[in-house]
Amino acid sequence: MNSYTVQVASQEHFVLAESICHEMAESAKARGTGIAKRSPEYLREKMSEGKAIIATDDVDGSFVGFCYIETWQHGNFVANSGLIVNPTYRQYGVAKAVKAKAFELSRERYPDAKIIGITTSLAVMKINSDLGYEPTTFSELPADDNFWKGCQSCVNYDILMSKDRKNCMCTAMLYEPKQEEEIKEVAADFSNNSKLYERFMKIKQSKLLNWFRK
Repeated sequence: MNSYTVQVASQEHFVLAESICHEMAESAKARGTGIAKRSPEYLREKMSEGKAIIATDDVDGSFVGFCYIETWQHGNFVANSGLIVNPTYRQYGVAKAVKAKAFELSRERYPDAKIIGITTSLAVMKINSDLGYEPTTFSELPADDNFWKGCQSCVNYDILMSKDRKNCMCTAMLYEPKQEEEIKEVAADFSNNSKLYERFMKIKQSKLLNWFRK
């Protein structure tokens, strides 16, 4: 396998939009579940906006992996959507590398946004979990009808609608930046208190040793 480069996509990658869309369609057929159908024009739009991540072969420049960013409810929610990997490069960590780069870009451009995802893939759930996502209920996802239109191409769409969009075959996952800040604050407090405790114990042990020596 040739080496590959993961980067923010740009206009120079427009030529790869067709092959990416084709692979998305083929992957949906093989898995029996839906990947939101997107046109090459839509992917090029994301590339021109700097809202897409692409992995390309270092030798011939062909498509290796891809993912794009969508925002909902005035940027309060961000979704890293359309994750796809060229079959030739699967099992080599491409999905993880592309997803991590998309997550990094999302945090950079929308630092206060909740990052969401819905998937049936155990591999994607593992990647999301490693990035800090946690399972959540569908009620925590955007209420925007346009968000749910992305599910229309999925074979399970009727199940979703029959459940009033409250649950489906997918697992919903959520990353909350505020929660991460709270964890950091708690960790910092614990670290500071831990250092004070260690200092106290050293002083106490020192005094006890002096007492025994007497």
